[in-house]
Amino acid sequence: MSKTATKSASMFTPELLGPAVGDAFRKLNPKELIRNPVMFTTAVVALLLTVLLVVGHDGLTTGFKLQLVIWLWLTVLFGTFAEALAEGRGKAQAASLRATKAELTATREDGSKVAASQLHAGDVVVVTTGELIPADGEVIVGVASVNEAAITGESAPVIREAGGDRSAVTAGTRVISDEIKVRVTAEPGQGFLDRMIALVEGAERQKTPNEIALTILLVGLTIIFLIAVGTIPGFASYAGGSIPVAILAALLITLIPTTIAALLSAIGIAGMDRLVRFNVLAKSGRAVEAAGDIDTLLLDKTGTITIGDRQATEFRPVGGVSVGELAEAALLASLADETPEGRSIVILAREKFGVTKAELPKGSEIIPFTAQTRISGVRAEGSVIQKGAVDSIFRANPGTGEGPVATELRRVSDDIARAGMTPLAVSRDGRLLGTVALKDIVKAGIRERFGELRKMGIRTVMITGDNPLTAASIAAEAGVDDFLAQATPEDKLELIRKEQAGGKLVAMCGDGTNDAPALAQADVGVAMNTGTQAAREAGNMVDLDSDPTKLIEVVGLGKQLLMTRGALTTFSVANDVAKYFAIIPAMFIVLYPDLGVLNVMGLGTPQSAILSAIIFNALIIPLLVPLALKGVTYRPIGAGPLLARNLAIYGLGGLIAPFIGIKLIDLAVNGLGLA
Repeated sequence: MSKTATKSASMFTPELLGPAVGDAFRKLNPKELIRNPVMFTTAVVALLLTVLLVVGHDGLTTGFKLQLVIWLWLTVLFGTFAEALAEGRGKAQAASLRATKAELTATREDGSKVAASQLHAGDVVVVTTGELIPADGEVIVGVASVNEAAITGESAPVIREAGGDRSAVTAGTRVISDEIKVRVTAEPGQGFLDRMIALVEGAERQKTPNEIALTILLVGLTIIFLIAVGTIPGFASYAGGSIPVAILAALLITLIPTTIAALLSAIGIAGMDRLVRFNVLAKSGRAVEAAGDIDTLLLDKTGTITIGDRQATEFRPVGGVSVGELAEAALLASLADETPEGRSIVILAREKFGVTKAELPKGSEIIPFTAQTRISGVRAEGSVIQKGAVDSIFRANPGTGEGPVATELRRVSDDIARAGMTPLAVSRDGRLLGTVALKDIVKAGIRERFGELRKMGIRTVMITGDNPLTAASIAAEAGVDDFLAQATPEDKLELIRKEQAGGKLVAMCGDGTNDAPALAQADVGVAMNTGTQAAREAGNMVDLDSDPTKLIEVVGLGKQLLMTRGALTTFSVANDVAKYFAIIPAMFIVLYPDLGVLNVMGLGTPQSAILSAIIFNALIIPLLVPLALKGVTYRPIGAGPLLARNLAIYGLGGLIAPFIGIKLIDLAVNGLGLA
C-alpha cells in the first residue's frame, strides 16, 4: 500500500489546487449540478436568498442575510471543489497519455504508413525496434522486448511473443528489440489507452450500486426535510407569529445531509484514482466496491504464493546408487537446461557434492523437454541420461516401473511430495538412479499476509497443478485456508460457482486464455497485463504490473473505499444531529420561550446561532476533503471491532465536533458583531 500512500501525499499542490478552483465554478452549471440533488437543492436555496436579498423585506438585517447568502454559495462551491480536486489528479495523467496516443502511427504489412486512428480490429501491423505499438493487439509472428513504462511506470522491459500467455501488447508501448507482427484487437477509441484516459479523467465513471443507493437515501431525506420545513410557517402562524424565509432556508440546509452529499462523488473518484496509481485499471467502480466485500480469494500458487522458481535442495539415490553418482548424472542432464530448476540442480551438484564437470562431452546430444514426454536429458559418451516426472521416466523406459527399485523410488517420491517438494526422477540407460527434490520457495511474509486476510474474514484458496500431497504441504507452510490441487480451467470455474452459490463474493487473478472463463465468472477478476487478450477482456480489472500478489492489495483498496464512504456518512449524520441543537431552539425561542432549555451550547443570540450553524455546515466540507481523497486508514481487523472503532471515531467525533465548532464560531460572530 506504500506506493499508493506515497503518491497520494502530493494531492494538494498548487498545480492541482488552481485548476480545481476554476473547475469548481464551472461545475455550478445546472446540468452538472443536478447530478448531485442535495447540492442542487442547496444552490436553489442560495439563489432564492440572493433574490430575496434584493427584493425581500422580512425584518432581518441586510448584513445578516448577505452572510447567509455568501455561506450558502460557499457550501455549494466547497462541494464542487471536492469533486474537481478529486478529478484533477487524473487530468495531468490523461494529458500525458493523450500526447502518447497522438504520436502513434502504424506500418501495415505492405509497408504503407497510416495513422493509428485508422486501424480496425483484425488489421495486421509490423512494429520494429524503436517504434511505438500503434494499437492494442496480439503478437502473431515473432518475439520482442517491449518497454511498457508509458503505461506501467516500470522501466524494465518485458518479453512479448506469438502464442502462449504473453502475446498481448498495448498501444503506446515501445519495442526496443527485434520485430513483431501484431493483429489489432480493438476498434478506434475503444483501446486500453482510451479506457485508461477516460478512467483517470473520471469522464466515464458511472455511479456504483452503493453510491446510487446512498444518493437515493440522501434525496429521500432531503424531500422529507423539505416537506417538514414547508409546514413550519403554518405552526408559526398558529402560535401567533412568523418565521422569515431566510431563517427557514437556513434550517433546511442544516437539516439536509450536505456534508456527505458534497463528498460522495469525490470519495468514489479518489478510490478509483488510488487504484490507478497502484497500476491497476478497473473497468468499473462496481469492481472496486466488490473487492471491498470479497469473501473468498483464489490465488495461483506459482508466482503468487511461491517465488515461481523451484530450487533443487537434495539428491535421494535408490537401489544402492551413491549420492555422488546421482549428482553427476543429474548435473549432466541439466547442463543444457536453462530453466531456473535446471540451473539449481547444477549449482547443488557442484557446491554440495563437488561435481566438477563444467560442460558436456564433445558429441553430446541434448534431449529437449517437451510437453508430451515431460522429460529432458542428454546422450553423452554412449549413455542416455534422463530426468523428469516419475511416471514419465517409467513410460520412457519400459520395464522400470516394476520391482523393488521402482517401489523404493515411488516411496522416496511420495516422501518428497509430502514434504511440499516436487520429485524429479533421474535414470541412466534405463536404470533408476534416484530423485532430485525441487522445493517451491514460499514468499517471505506471505503467511502473515494471509493471517491479515483471515482477520478481515476472507477465506484464501490456493490453486495449483501440483499433486494433492505437494499442494497440502505448501498450503500448510503458506497458511492458506484451503487448496485446489491438479486444477483445470473447469475445476476453477466450478469452485467459483460453488462459492457464489453459497452467497460468497469471489476474487481471482489469471493471465491465460484458459483463465478467461473463471475471470469472467469471478466477482473480481484481475487479469495480468502480460496475459492474453482473452484474459484481459474477461477480467474486470487489469494489473499493469502483472504482479499476482497485488490482488491482496486490491482487496485492501476496495475495503478502504467502502470504509471511507461509511465513515464519512456516519460523521455526516452525527454532525447533523448536533447542528439541530444549535438552530432549532434559536428559530422557535421567540414563539416558544420554553425551548430555551434546548440551547445546550449557550449560544449568544438566535441569529448568531443560525449563522454559526450555517458557517460550520460550510467549513466542515473542505476540512473533510483530505480524508475523502486520501481515504480512511485501513487496518485488517474483523467486522465487529472495525464497526466499533469507526463508530467511536466518526460517530462520536461527528457529535462532538459541531458542538465545539459552532460554539467557537458563535463566540467569534458575537465578538465581531456579525449578527
